[in-house]
Amino acid sequence: MRIGTGYDSHRLVEGRKLILGGVEVPHGKGLLGHSDADVLCHAIIDAIIGALGEGDIGKHFPDTDAKWEDASSIDLLSRTVQLMRQKGFDVLNIDSTVITEKPRLLPYIDKMRERISSAGIPLTSINIKAKSNEGMGFIGRGEGIAAQAVCLLKAK
Repeated sequence: MRIGTGYDSHRLVEGRKLILGGVEVPHGKGLLGHSDADVLCHAIIDAIIGALGEGDIGKHFPDTDAKWEDASSIDLLSRTVQLMRQKGFDVLNIDSTVITEKPRLLPYIDKMRERISSAGIPLTSINIKAKSNEGMGFIGRGEGIAAQAVCLLKAK
């Protein structure tokens, strides 16, 4: 078995859709980034890549490469799952947390789990939690959103 952790954060800005876990969440702002800036998928990708000992998301999907501009993070996750399988591993468990003051995410968590599962991870292996930052820091001020993930892989 191998374990990896992931973290991502992005700034909230006007004029972008808010995509979390592959799901468009209604909100007045979206996350700024080279791809769709889906912090949840990015944290999960980093956790898987970390468990594989293969660096980080920037190594595999650099923001300096136009190929990944406006990319769907579900697609990036699917490519990461393909790499994981090529290396001889399967996901045993993913536990993740999205940290945001607004919007409330509970109504979207089941759909996020389904979308993440569509990238090739068993639905029963995906857990998503939503937390606030109790008004503290850049998250508490509504300037951005962050996510953390832990991934446990098992050899095939």
